[in-house]
Amino acid sequence: SGISFPSFWLGLLMIGVFSVDLGWLPTGGYGTWQHFVMPSIALGLGVAAVMARFTRSAFIEISREDYVRTARAKGVFERLVVVRHALSNAMLPVVTVIGLEFAFLIGGLVVTEQVFNLNGIGRLLVQAVQNQDNVLAQALVMLVVLVFVVVNLVVDVLYAWLDPRIRYS
Repeated sequence: SGISFPSFWLGLLMIGVFSVDLGWLPTGGYGTWQHFVMPSIALGLGVAAVMARFTRSAFIEISREDYVRTARAKGVFERLVVVRHALSNAMLPVVTVIGLEFAFLIGGLVVTEQVFNLNGIGRLLVQAVQNQDNVLAQALVMLVVLVFVVVNLVVDVLYAWLDPRIRYS
């Protein structure tokens, strides 16, 4: 269900339930930490669901490998087998997906800021396009591109850290 809900629909649904019906959280804007609960959940739920599914499938695939079965046969504690052997090797494809999902977070940020009435880069970009401020729109797009390139660089560095066999020449 986390994958199937778009962030704006989940945001509107949460506003209706938690703000209007129950009165637990504010509908939007700035102020206390409570103002950021619903936007964070609306933006992060889809990505968290994708990460959970992908981590589970990678972990199941790695758990069937010979070196994991050998470690279990040697009597290594199950926690060590999971953390040192299986999870560390299962994280390589997960790190790739994290880098790709970051682009979807940036795209969802524009819509989520509109739904929850937050001022941020997404709303500024929408206003720049509406006002035909091309210089500001181009600068914001370049900023997003720069952040995305840095995230991909971090993903490449994490590859080498997670798997020492990977070396870049």
